[in-house]
Amino acid sequence: MSGETETVVEIQRLGARGDGIAAGGLLVAGALPGETVRVCAEETRGSQPRARLEAVLKPSPDRIAPFCPYFGTCGGCAIQHLAPGPYADWKRDLVATALSRAGVAAAVTPLRDAHGAGRRRATFHVRRIDGEVRAGFMAARSHALVAIDHCPITEPALHRAPEVARLLARPLGGGGKPLDVQATATEGGLDVDVRGHGPADGRARQALVALAGECDLARLSLHGEVLLERRLPAVRVGRAALVPPPGGFLQATRAGESLLADLVVAAMGGAKRVADLFSGAGAFTLRLAEARAVHAVEGDAGALAALDRAARFAEGLRAVTTERRDLFRRPLLAPELDRFDAVVFDPPRAGAEAQAARLAESKVPVVVGVSCDAGTFARDASLLIAGGYALDEVVPIDQFRHSPHVELVGVFRRERRRR
Repeated sequence: MSGETETVVEIQRLGARGDGIAAGGLLVAGALPGETVRVCAEETRGSQPRARLEAVLKPSPDRIAPFCPYFGTCGGCAIQHLAPGPYADWKRDLVATALSRAGVAAAVTPLRDAHGAGRRRATFHVRRIDGEVRAGFMAARSHALVAIDHCPITEPALHRAPEVARLLARPLGGGGKPLDVQATATEGGLDVDVRGHGPADGRARQALVALAGECDLARLSLHGEVLLERRLPAVRVGRAALVPPPGGFLQATRAGESLLADLVVAAMGGAKRVADLFSGAGAFTLRLAEARAVHAVEGDAGALAALDRAARFAEGLRAVTTERRDLFRRPLLAPELDRFDAVVFDPPRAGAEAQAARLAESKVPVVVGVSCDAGTFARDASLLIAGGYALDEVVPIDQFRHSPHVELVGVFRRERRRR
């Protein structure tokens, strides 16, 4: 297909990114399996052709109306037009397919919903377009900005964040230089970190501080440097009050973090000493420490400092120790791991290949893998299984609702030692 030729195709299945797929691997965003649609070819980039949906001639019975006015232009959500049941099956199958391709035999439970009140953090892009400062998200597969009033899949506290982002851009050139504004809903209010501008002069910094007060922000930072903290931007993690570093990582939803942590804690059983690898600021560590000693290992100094402060001021926690270490380049070795009754690892999307290989050589009775990427989890799981661990089941968790992203938890138990 080339040019602006229109054609009619039938959609055979739903792809891993939420696109409908027709014969020849043709990708059609917004189309569902079983539908007959009229499409117009788009310029193909890469090996897989893509077409623009022009009309649905025969809709699927699973098609529902999207709830967001920006859906179809904003690239944030891939699939609001599929009924809940088939949607849950599709997301579960993403995990099952990844495991199967890697040769990992494990039961995959039904999808667990963890959207809760919505996403508690989001990054808004700010640009000057036609003389106006606009904030929003990027269009799918594009650098074009889709300006929004609010994002309906975020917590209500974040609904005003696009306007806050627009206001904060004014002292920094009014969006003439692309800005990224990360906003997080905390107990103290909005925690905002602005990136993309670089250093700001004294006048701009004073203006930003004044705007932080006018917008009633809990904290405002510029490239991670705190300009003003009016209230503690704390989030509750079990018994602890955690203040993440500016722009620091948090699980996308409160419900998602809680569900992931519940599964991790439940898998520990009677373990008395646990290692939390890729611990971040302690979403698991602080909850695990309510009943057992925890050693948290993380490469980011700011996250570890936040974890340490939260642990020190929380009541009733067991011993929490921290270690700054790049687990990609210098994973914990088997003799170090063998000191623990259980280990949990929650790496970035790239996975934990080097650390999984060392875990496979260890004697740790229980290893819990948490992942935001089924493919890299399957790769790491293969290493553990080859080393003598058994993986009974994997629990897929949906905290990125309407997107193709799936969190998951798998519990590995040692069965035999590799020869």
